[in-house]
Amino acid sequence: MTRGNAVVVGATGQVGRAAVRALAADGWEVRALSRRGGRDESWPQEVRAVVCDREDDTALAAALGDGCDVLVDMVAYGADHARQLNSLADRIGSAVVISSGAVYEDDQGRSFDTQGEPDGFPRYPVPIPETQRTVAPGDATYGTGKVALEQELLAAGDRPATTLLRAGAIHGPHCRTPRELYFVKRAVDGRPVRILAHGGRDRFHPVHVSNLAELIRLAALRPGSRVLNAGDPVAPTVAEIGAAVDAVLGRSSETVLVDGASPRGDVGVTPWSVEHPIVYDMAAAERELGYRAVTTYEDSLPETVEWLARQLHDRDWTEAFPRMAELYAPQVDLFPYAEEDAWLAERGRESK
Repeated sequence: MTRGNAVVVGATGQVGRAAVRALAADGWEVRALSRRGGRDESWPQEVRAVVCDREDDTALAAALGDGCDVLVDMVAYGADHARQLNSLADRIGSAVVISSGAVYEDDQGRSFDTQGEPDGFPRYPVPIPETQRTVAPGDATYGTGKVALEQELLAAGDRPATTLLRAGAIHGPHCRTPRELYFVKRAVDGRPVRILAHGGRDRFHPVHVSNLAELIRLAALRPGSRVLNAGDPVAPTVAEIGAAVDAVLGRSSETVLVDGASPRGDVGVTPWSVEHPIVYDMAAAERELGYRAVTTYEDSLPETVEWLARQLHDRDWTEAFPRMAELYAPQVDLFPYAEEDAWLAERGRESK
């Protein structure tokens, strides 16, 4: 006997792979939708892979057929996708949709969208509850688009009842923008010294794909119209993340801590660099879903590091992770080795 049938939209992406695996293991009959109809090797054979471009309303409706007990959407964004899902409400028992912690703004109106402005980095409460105010809905930025998605879906009430998961910094295998690359590539390149701005105290709450999949599994079992944060049990500092990567690799790097911002160019800047901590409150997920994380950051890291090392084998990182290069390269050089060497040399230090 099964729990019912589930449709996963965006099934071959990083989170989709884990969600399909978790739902199938929990007894759901799963249809895994993606543009190419691919499969993950970890899925059981019973999972049905379906070719479907969710931008095509007719194709999505056809893939749903007579309907599903739960629809899980990894890629929904903006009011149009929300209206698309609402138009199919008579075929969807309930829904779980991935949103983002990027929706929040602080009490002065600062958000991820203002961080490039003078004094523009948000100062959120620690931790951030789901009741924290959000940016206005719109289509100008990632955060405003996610708010538009949320508001349109929630305005429909229970047609269908939708759980929106505001994900933190997603990590794990198959990530297109893996922050851990910052430390793994340095290890591969034989860099024994690393420099961290802000004293290495930056905290940007991560969520492993298996923890996000567990939240999806629980929300499928307990339908409701709500927003919930999605994070790991602990938000480590960037210095702690670096030490954890070293532990996995069995190496010992020297960490040079710099108070304040980068001392030169992009030296000390990491993918977790934040002027003020970003930590999400997980109490509501624990209370409403009975959520307990299935892994910790440290316990999940060996699989991630091994996967990253394989992707870097005989390839430049920009070739292995073009999306990450596209997002970061115009703004920051994550591997400014020459600048690092010069800054260290000025202080009588060597980087090799």
